[in-house]
Amino acid sequence: MRLRLPDPEYLKLLAPYGEAIQKLALATRKLILEEAPEASEFVYEVYTIADHFTFTERPGDAFVFTTTHANWVNLGFSFGSLLPDPDGLLRGEGKLIRHVRIAQARDLDAPGVRELVRCAIAQAERPEGKDAKPCTVVRTAQSARKRAAANRR
Repeated sequence: MRLRLPDPEYLKLLAPYGEAIQKLALATRKLILEEAPEASEFVYEVYTIADHFTFTERPGDAFVFTTTHANWVNLGFSFGSLLPDPDGLLRGEGKLIRHVRIAQARDLDAPGVRELVRCAIAQAERPEGKDAKPCTVVRTAQSARKRAAANRR
């Protein structure tokens, strides 16, 4: 399967970030999709740009995600506290969510990073008997306002 190109709306959301951070976000996305090409993406414009990857049609089932920040990208794991982490890469104190900070391209090549993604994929929820075609859904602050206005009518 050929790697999917990023959605143009996702690229627009990344545009305010510096070129180095844009490249890190796209490189992190690429690593995830190299390991899980059949995953769908749900991109959200919140306090950051968040890109969630799931095998179901439910964003809440995301097994891995990225968040884009001014000086780094977080490679997040929805159930990171349950993942083996022999290299001690995972950060975070929450009940489940953990992340690896990607501040430079070489951070993606650190021992254990790809293995964490693979372990998250192995634990991910998958629909039984369905061969869902991967898709990308982008939700921006503007699209959220439009949905809210439509719901008030």
